[in-house]
Order: sequence, then structure tokens, then C-alpha cells
Amino acid sequence: MVAGRLQEKNGYSYMVLSYTAPDGKRKQPWVATGLPVKGNKKKAEQMLRELRKSYVPPKAETKDELHSDMLFSDYMLYWLKIIRSAVQETTWSSYCFNVKDHIVPYFEQTGVTLAGLKPRQIQSFYLHELETLKATSVLRMHANLHKALKYAVRLDLIPGNPVDKVERPKPEKYIAGYYTAEEMEELFEAAKGHKLELIIQFAAFYGLRRSEVLGLKWDAVDLEAKTLTIRHIVTSTNIDGKQILVQADRAKTKSSLRTLPLVETFAQRLQALKEQQEYNEKVCGNCYNQQYKGYIFVNEMGNLILPNSVTESFAKLLADNGLRKIRFHDLRHSCASLLLKHGVPMKQIQEWLGHSDISTTANIYAHLDAQSKQLSAETMAQALPLPEELPQQRW
Repeated sequence: MVAGRLQEKNGYSYMVLSYTAPDGKRKQPWVATGLPVKGNKKKAEQMLRELRKSYVPPKAETKDELHSDMLFSDYMLYWLKIIRSAVQETTWSSYCFNVKDHIVPYFEQTGVTLAGLKPRQIQSFYLHELETLKATSVLRMHANLHKALKYAVRLDLIPGNPVDKVERPKPEKYIAGYYTAEEMEELFEAAKGHKLELIIQFAAFYGLRRSEVLGLKWDAVDLEAKTLTIRHIVTSTNIDGKQILVQADRAKTKSSLRTLPLVETFAQRLQALKEQQEYNEKVCGNCYNQQYKGYIFVNEMGNLILPNSVTESFAKLLADNGLRKIRFHDLRHSCASLLLKHGVPMKQIQEWLGHSDISTTANIYAHLDAQSKQLSAETMAQALPLPEELPQQRW
């Protein structure tokens, strides 16, 4: 029977076991009881006695081999290697952050094995993370854990997915930020002559994501048919501590691949930009970067305008001109709010923004849909007129 003791942490009791591992090192895994320290001493002591009797230290592990007795923290790192080729780089980067920065550090100290992982331990992990993170962030970890353990079930490493028995955090209701039409006019005025001028205009008018704006190429523009096709993205992600530029012929979802009307104002601006780029290339000669020649948004030397540069320059532009602080992505929300204000149906806004489901559009912008509510009120007033006499007071 392994040794053990109770330890308090953040007001809760933890069981700390102690044994010598096959490699000769002393191990002290922590196991959460889920019990507050106050008033639960006897219960915690009983749980510790039972755990000491039943606990079997993990066997010596074979490198790069999956088995049910491996540490759960090691399994999560192994799963990252497995899943890497099956997901996009940006998705994998998000998985790495959740696993390496949150899930592994927490469970590594407990010494719990893959087979020994209990729902209550996962629930304790969620409660621990919610002390410092928003529910939305913990929900992403919940999704990662569910996916990783679902794979373990498929490989017959565990009989069932313990995440299915856990109460997942409730997400906060998201309220999108946006600029009014007057604020947008001020922004356009402030951006005149700025390197982001046309980028801001495209994002605000078409409601494009940052990755979609920067991913625009000349072959996506049809000046004769007056169309603009969204089919390529440029974004960046952090992988193993390095910032990686992602260029891909895809969009966030299938519905994000869309063709929009190219209004005359933008057609003229693009034509002028094309002529300017041809001039820059001629002047710079061999110094002009040919790698990004097909892209619309490059600088004078042909270098691609990078995502982080857009975010930082946009924030500085607002601050320098005393404009209300919003995110670059909020230009997309500003577009949606203006469409709603002018009576454009939610379905058309969904297609304009490239949302995969109308419920996504409705959930994000329902609080802005005052016009349709007003129309409903007027319709009911006509269809169901109330008596002109006021109700008699009965008090």
C-alpha cells in the first residue's frame, strides 16, 4: 500500500500519494477529492484510505507506445502528435496551447493514468481553470479533452469517455462590439492616406474577416463581371514558439467561400492600386518581392502586409485619432449592424458575412435587431388593436 497524506489547496482537500517509481525517482501524485476542507475532514480521510489501498503505481513506460497505464498527461502530448496531420495548422496551434499550457501542467502533478482518470478529476480541473479564465476558454479545453479521450475509446485503451459525465462550463453570452455609421465616417476620414485605408474599407463594407481581407488576390477580382470572390486566407499562428504565416485556398467554413458584388467605388480603387503596384515593381526592379505578387495587399516593396501588423496598426490609428477603441474584427460586426439597421433580412446578412448557419448570425446580432422588433410591434398593433379606454384602476 502506497503512502499518502491530505493537503489543502485553494480551500479544497487533495490526496497526495508517495511511492518510488521503477526508474528510482520519488513520485508524489496529487488526486483531487472535490471536497472543501471545512467540514469534510473525515470524508477526505476515508477517501485517502481507500485510494491508498486501491492505487497501483503506473508501470515503466515504453517510449512512444500507447497504453492504458501511461500517465494521462503523457497521453495528451502523444495525442497532439497523432492529431497534427488531421487538422489545420491554426487548429493544431490552439490544441497545443490548451494541452501544453493548461491540461498537462494540471494533470501531470496528479500522477493520474489514462485508465485511472475519473470524471470528478476533470470537473475539478474545470473549476480550477475557471478561477482565472473565462468559460469560453475552458470550453475549448473541454472540447480537446473530449476529442482526445474519444480517440482513446476507439483504440480500446479505456472503456468509456469520462468527459461525457462531466458538467461542462456554461458559455457567456457574446455581445459583439461595433461602430455606428457616424463613427465609421470618422474612421474613414482618419484612415485617409494610411497604409490600412483600403483594408479598413474592405473589412467594413463587405464584413470580411482579417484573414479574408489579407487573403484577397487579383485573380479573385473580376472587373468586367464586377464580382469579388472570397476563397483564400492569410493568417498567422504560433507553433513551437515560432510565428508561422498560413496561406491557404480555403475559408473558415464552406459557407465562407462566397462571391460578392464589386461596387464601382471599389472597382476604381482596385484599378488605381493595381497601377500603383505595377509602377512600384518597375521602380524597385530586382528588389521587388515577387513571392506575393498575386496578392492585393502588399507594401511598396511587394512584401505581404502581415496579420499582426494590421491588428497593431489599427489599434494605433484609433488611439492617435481619439477614436473609440474596437478590435479590427469589430469592423465586421459594424457591417452587420448597419445592414440590420437598414432592414436587410437576417438570411441575407448570413450570406453576406459567410456564416455557415443562420443561427450563428442570429445569436451574434439578435440584440441589434431592433428594426425587426419594431416592425413586429407595429404589425401586432394593427392586427390586434387594444381598447382605447384605459383599464380602470382597482387599487
